[in-house]
Amino acid sequence: MKILITGANGQLATSLIAHLAPLGAVVALTRQEFDLCHWEESVATLTRLQPDLIVNAAAYTAVDRAEEEQDLAFQINGIAPTRMAEYCQNNHCALIHYSTDYVFNGQQNTPYREQDPTDPINVYGQSKRQGEVGILESNCAALIFRTSWVYSLVGRNFLNTMLKLGLERDELRIIDDQRGSPTYTESIAEATALILSQKPAHQSIVNYLDQYRGIYHMTNQSDTTWYGFAQAIFALRPTRARLTAITTDQYPTPAQRPHMSCLDNSKLKQTFDITLPHWHDALVACLTQSL
Repeated sequence: MKILITGANGQLATSLIAHLAPLGAVVALTRQEFDLCHWEESVATLTRLQPDLIVNAAAYTAVDRAEEEQDLAFQINGIAPTRMAEYCQNNHCALIHYSTDYVFNGQQNTPYREQDPTDPINVYGQSKRQGEVGILESNCAALIFRTSWVYSLVGRNFLNTMLKLGLERDELRIIDDQRGSPTYTESIAEATALILSQKPAHQSIVNYLDQYRGIYHMTNQSDTTWYGFAQAIFALRPTRARLTAITTDQYPTPAQRPHMSCLDNSKLKQTFDITLPHWHDALVACLTQSL
């Protein structure tokens, strides 16, 4: 099986490359090598490589900047995944795509299920939802994994920002009224690999994923706030900085964020018998790995 992983320099792709390597011949391409803004060139690359499975880990993830760079966000998160799915449908190729908790408005009091109505309140969430819809409408053999608050020791994310600011500042003011599930890229990659490894030897990857196509929620278990996440980080990596809990209103940003974007992972468990670790256990694993 030939597996193409997009966004090779990103935090998620970095984890996926290691976990998917035992399952087939992995080709990982950077944005420069597979640019979602230039689809004609990307199609030429797909035609040359002829992958059996595309794992799309490339995304526009700058939530606030997306409010200004709307066209770019929709091109990368909405239009390109749709084109990718159409390619897969026409070329006997399967697709795995990663989406976000930000497709929901955050007004629900219980964890969101896959079938709950979407209502993104920022451009980033809207662009990711467009990608979901485009993939589903293509009818290709695709799994869409919604995840949340993704982090690792690679790239730009909340964990790395906290570790950096904890060395530079005397006080860190952290939002304490947005709830979600911090999710480690290694947990996502391991779960993805486990799902693929369940494919029967006699079955093609297209036929295998086609049986299960649709949206699944995939996050580390339980939830916290950004302030709670920061507390856990600095309990493991002590800082001289004082942590102060604040409200969303005290830290205005260009993009609105959902106040509660926890995801119900029951469908993932029921379908594939997979449960990701508790978010705090995953954080411990991440920071222990770096020692």
